[in-house]
Amino acid sequence: MNFKSILKLFSILVLFFSISYVFPIVVSIIFNDGAINLFLYTLIGVSLIGLTGFYITRNVNNELSQKDGFVIIVMFWVVLCFAGSIPFYLSGMTFIDSIFESMSGITTTGATVVSNLDNLPESLLFYRQLLQWMGGMGLIVLAIAVMPLLGIGGGQIYKTEIPGAMGEQRLTPRIKETAQVLWLIYFGLTVICGVFYYIGGMNSFDAVSHAMSTVAIGGFSTHNESIGYFNSLSIEIVCIIFMLLSAFSFTLHYFAIFKKKPLKYLYDPELRFFISILIIIFIIGVVISNLSMQGPSIREIAFHSVSMLTTTGFSISNTSNWPFSLSFLLLIGAFIGACAGSVGGGVKSWRVLIMINHAYKNIMTIIHPNSVMTLKIGTKSVDDGVATSVWGFFSIYVISFILLLLFVLMSGLDFESAFSAVGACLNNLGPGLGIVSENYSDISSSTKGILAFAMLLGRLEIFTLLVILTPMFWSK
Repeated sequence: MNFKSILKLFSILVLFFSISYVFPIVVSIIFNDGAINLFLYTLIGVSLIGLTGFYITRNVNNELSQKDGFVIIVMFWVVLCFAGSIPFYLSGMTFIDSIFESMSGITTTGATVVSNLDNLPESLLFYRQLLQWMGGMGLIVLAIAVMPLLGIGGGQIYKTEIPGAMGEQRLTPRIKETAQVLWLIYFGLTVICGVFYYIGGMNSFDAVSHAMSTVAIGGFSTHNESIGYFNSLSIEIVCIIFMLLSAFSFTLHYFAIFKKKPLKYLYDPELRFFISILIIIFIIGVVISNLSMQGPSIREIAFHSVSMLTTTGFSISNTSNWPFSLSFLLLIGAFIGACAGSVGGGVKSWRVLIMINHAYKNIMTIIHPNSVMTLKIGTKSVDDGVATSVWGFFSIYVISFILLLLFVLMSGLDFESAFSAVGACLNNLGPGLGIVSENYSDISSSTKGILAFAMLLGRLEIFTLLVILTPMFWSK
């Protein structure tokens, strides 16, 4: 392992991240909200750390290995969390609350400890949205896209940062070009979303802020009531559309936009499965609501079904008064999650689809032992090794969930709140049930620390983080 090369690249990435503080500084100047010092001090401090590391390793030009890529990704997200937490800490939050808020932002989880969003300075509100937007596509991918210097060993970092199918799939021959394409699509969706939010009735600040968190599938809002603050059907429709678009695989967007093959959307088996699950959840939700005396409206069910399945976490009403069965149904939808190659969380629809088809294949093999059956997703055959790796991921996912749930229960949280909190954080969803249905301000510091770890585990899709925690990884 080449620690000097890791330190050099790590220093460049930290410097790159320090640029993000400029934007809330500009917002603070525009709104004169009195919070400019929070970001000025942080900008100076983080920049000095990055510059020091880069100066020490300025003459190092060694190639990075895949093992180095794992270390860089995990270290960067951890340090990024601490760097991102500084403005929150300077604003008056406790240390653990600032870490929790920062981790929630950069992992696009959307869980918050802030209960007075409407009274926060505009620059701090914007900074929360910016964290989610940068964390959505991944800061590493952005760095590879705009900094040729990071092209050295960039492939290893890209594969580690982009989980699921996208990690092994290049849209273009070069990693840098692929990263540029992904970020171009991502930026384009954000701009279009912001324009439609503005047309729908949001002011410019809210439109830009919510566009970033919508396309990032983050769920942070500038208001305590989230999207419900606006009480606008047009805004909710815009939100639904762009939550869905961001939950689709960006590979499909690439083929539709750059290759002019929009029919890819119709024939993609994972997308059809994702939409089918969404429709099923919506229908069951409507049935549950009709059987309940105080069930939500169809409008509320439709919005929250999309919000939960895409792991965004926006809301338009208080779900604490909903039937428990409906709230639990939506939470289970978040476990399935968005499509692979998107910015959403959860297990991912393609993994669930493979597991279902593989289970069906095994059942048919038992019924017809002499038959030769192949695992197919759509018209394409899937190797049994892929199915094995998916089941391996799922088993680790379940074990991780159980252990995290056990730790959270030991910290004193009731089962309903603990189960939903772990599920919401591990799947990068945000809101849970019970005491964490609105925010996480009332839980203990130890619980917040455990849940922050769960967010990171979910963002890196478990294996990336667990790999570096194994003794074998560090052996020569």
